[in-house]
Amino acid sequence: MEKRRRLVVVPCPYQGHINPMLQLANILRRNGFAITIAHTFFNSLRPCRHPEFSFVRLRDGLPLNDVSSWDLASVLLAINQNCGASLEEEMAALGDRSDAAVCIIHDELMYFCQAVATRFGVRSVVFRTTSAATCLTRCAILQLHHQARLPPLDQGSSEDEVPELPHIRFRDLPLPAASDFFKFTQIILNMYTITTASAVIWNTMSWLEPNELTQIQTKLCKIPIFPIAPIHKIASSSTSASASSSLLQEDPICLPWLDKQPPKSVIYVSLGSLAMLTQQELEEMAWGLAESGQPFLWVIRPGSVRGSDGIGCMPKGFQEKVGDIGCIVEWAPQKEVLAHKAVGGFWSHCGWNSTLESLSEGVPMLCRPYSGDQKVNARYISCVWKVGLTLEDWLERKEVERVIRRVMVEEDGREMRERGMDVKGRIEDSLRELDGSSSCNLKQLVDLIMSFSLT
Repeated sequence: MEKRRRLVVVPCPYQGHINPMLQLANILRRNGFAITIAHTFFNSLRPCRHPEFSFVRLRDGLPLNDVSSWDLASVLLAINQNCGASLEEEMAALGDRSDAAVCIIHDELMYFCQAVATRFGVRSVVFRTTSAATCLTRCAILQLHHQARLPPLDQGSSEDEVPELPHIRFRDLPLPAASDFFKFTQIILNMYTITTASAVIWNTMSWLEPNELTQIQTKLCKIPIFPIAPIHKIASSSTSASASSSLLQEDPICLPWLDKQPPKSVIYVSLGSLAMLTQQELEEMAWGLAESGQPFLWVIRPGSVRGSDGIGCMPKGFQEKVGDIGCIVEWAPQKEVLAHKAVGGFWSHCGWNSTLESLSEGVPMLCRPYSGDQKVNARYISCVWKVGLTLEDWLERKEVERVIRRVMVEEDGREMRERGMDVKGRIEDSLRELDGSSSCNLKQLVDLIMSFSLT
């Protein structure tokens, strides 16, 4: 009897990376692979939620109680520096089993895994959880910096388009804070410099970013690229994929509230797992939502409002003003919310997962990016795919009210909704089992991994 191939899967320990990686792991498990999840102590997963996987822990060297004072780049650099030794120990232990690992599949930010795979004579595959456009913009930042053509980091709001990047303005570049630029360049160089990996899995679709993927394949990446997306939709056909990988407790109370709302009437507001608001921004959002007259479902994450606890810091008179037309929760089951017939718009930070989830349901977006790849995604949503509007600069309640009404009830919104439904249809086509582009790429990926030799 042929030994079952075991894959070691290494997610980056942030919500926007954990979700797609565990969804990918479920897809691969469904295709006959045994899965071991190697995860850090930081933002540790709960194995009891995923009995279909085996779990090992990696010593990350981070303080157990609090890394909130650390910048993101420092956390990622520390993880890559510290986790290699414990992954090697786990790989050695797995080597003594009958179902030894044949491949390490790792998040692009966990680039230390390539060296570990090489040491143990197994293959490695990179999983990219951002858009192809984001890859190009990050690489362009390094090139512009090298050529001394990058504007000062504190003057990065230029409306001029970046010559090498159609659609992207200088203000859309995912620049770090000035103090973090050296760390940023280290991470980007490491995550996009592939030395020994056998393939790249990309959570995007070849028809959604055709020029971007072609440019990457031609100039940056000479190994096979498998665009397989939306990962969450492919994984949803597996019954085991229903287990939540959320680091926050989802509040299902919003679903019966949605059931009572008219079709396409609700604007869903969620700014992701990392974005922070000031009290002033919260109040401008609150009164803009109230004055729009649209029913709204608003996620206010605990700790997401500087200096307060979130929901408890609403402006005086707000609850009385909105009454039952608003529902506020600390975290929501987002995929179910976006698929609900009552939801007609999504005010989002435009993380790549949220973008794909919204595109998959044909929901137009109100974009409010905060950092990193979110600005690139927002630009593509509003100016390339034209399924949303971007709310830029300072939040002001009258402008908030105006753009909500544009998305929800005016002609602009109707046209965005039509384009969004076209995108949704193309996504459904890409998932067709026999000839969908993502389905075919998944089959080719499975065949490739199956070809990896068992030691």
